[in-house]
Amino acid sequence: MSDEPTPQHGPHGYSGDKAALVSRLRRIEGQIRGLQRMVDEDTYCIDVLTQISAAKSALQAVAVGLLEDHLAHCVVDAARAGDPSAKVKEASDAIARLIKS
Repeated sequence: MSDEPTPQHGPHGYSGDKAALVSRLRRIEGQIRGLQRMVDEDTYCIDVLTQISAAKSALQAVAVGLLEDHLAHCVVDAARAGDPSAKVKEASDAIARLIKS
């Protein structure tokens, strides 16, 4: 994950806090590994489901944070440049995907 500008995108809104974001994703990765271990160890179904819910909530929190960064950085920059419509559409599409899941 590079925070270098690309022809289509400037530096990402999360660039300033990338270390914290990566840390959260690694914790979620650990949760998923824990779920695999729970299944391997024949853990009670409800306990596995509880941990799945926790992992899903953690991913949703990351997604909301990224969306907030997109709105505060990418959409605002596009508005300053005069045409935020493409970035607003990206955000709307991302929100639609998030509420579907």
